[in-house]
Amino acid sequence: MQFHPLPIPDIKLITPIRRGDMRGYFSEVFKDRWFRENIANTQFVQDNESLSATTGTVRGLHFQLAPYEQGKLVRCVRGALLDVAVDIRKGSPSYGEWVSCELTADNGEQLWVPPGFAHGFITLAPETVINYKVTAPYSSQHEGGLIWNDGAIGIEWPIMEKYILSDKDLKLPLLAELPICFDY
Repeated sequence: MQFHPLPIPDIKLITPIRRGDMRGYFSEVFKDRWFRENIANTQFVQDNESLSATTGTVRGLHFQLAPYEQGKLVRCVRGALLDVAVDIRKGSPSYGEWVSCELTADNGEQLWVPPGFAHGFITLAPETVINYKVTAPYSSQHEGGLIWNDGAIGIEWPIMEKYILSDKDLKLPLLAELPICFDY
């Protein structure tokens, strides 16, 4: 496995090595010891999977508050998505900044998003499936979020004919309205 820090160094792009032949390929997509030594000394407690049927589906930007703050290791197992993370750690030199990566089933790359970041994605292909490991279980009492298209953040989302969001995600606050959720 290889990893690359992104412009916000706490977020890492991980590329598992694929060994292939005429039959296809084999890849180790997660190794606990390697992850703890190279990315974050953390424990994953749950694996989640989501299917987005339509191109242009936006999920997020989501996070969870203490004591259920989540780190996420995200990978695309079918289709393609633009994965986005926004730094919401008050006092961070990159507070309010964002990074994105295109994750596809073909490239096999994964994005590590530690606690303190709002996370979301938009599907670039129909029938996109993502799988992600989390460091804390879901807790509805501790969930939070940011509106996906906050102009003050300025995420460069791909132009789509239509954007599909849940009613809940359409009502999320702007970054300027967000109370302090995480300290740097």
